[in-house]
Amino acid sequence: MAKQTMLQDDDFLLDDKLFGEEEILPEIDTVKPVKDMSFFQHLPVQVTLELASAEMSLGELTRMGEGDVVALDRMVGEPLDIRVNGALLGRGEVVEVNGRYGVRLLEVEAISLTGAHD
Repeated sequence: MAKQTMLQDDDFLLDDKLFGEEEILPEIDTVKPVKDMSFFQHLPVQVTLELASAEMSLGELTRMGEGDVVALDRMVGEPLDIRVNGALLGRGEVVEVNGRYGVRLLEVEAISLTGAHD
């Protein structure tokens, strides 16, 4: 009969450095290169100014006629929401520049390219 070797717990011990708090990766003393973002400068986006909104039932909407007023959820003079492709960019106010409407940025949200808020 072949002699069987009995394995013990010590035979399965791994190097303690694998589970330590020290980082195993070699230390690299390099600075990350700055990404060239110029490509994104020319991509078109949809900018939307949201004055306010209202919630109503379909029945209320179908009963509306000329001259009816819909009460909105913002006060006169409150800043407008500025949205880019549906995501909130910030808030602003309407201005007139050379006979055209424009928007003055009053506050800008913390945004990233991933869309996540900081």
